[in-house]
Amino acid sequence: MLVLMLALSLQAATPPAAPLAGDWVVDLSATPAEPYYKGMSLKLEADGTVTGSFYDSEIQAGRWKTAGGRTCASFRTTDGAGPYHTSVCQGASGLEGQTWAEHRNFVFLWRAKPATAEDRKAKWW
Repeated sequence: MLVLMLALSLQAATPPAAPLAGDWVVDLSATPAEPYYKGMSLKLEADGTVTGSFYDSEIQAGRWKTAGGRTCASFRTTDGAGPYHTSVCQGASGLEGQTWAEHRNFVFLWRAKPATAEDRKAKWW
């Protein structure tokens, strides 16, 4: 009985796999007639930090957390002219996110799907 209780407590203490981690194809298309994609790579560290890249920029000051049954992350990137602040959460069919660029006066809502080997070879990756 004690062994069973110990096994169950260890199983409960094991964190679930991070659903945000990995390579993603972010759909930044303004209209369906003009597809526009960018690659995003996310690595979720055990200490709650996020590293990787998005839109040709290294992720800076990234953090992630799982709560309420979902995993989300926030991080900053830059285009050299100013910061881009991004938030992303696991959705029902991939990732759902938003990126705010104050210096460009816009907020962009987007979705992402898991990247394939073919996606990683694309010019836009």
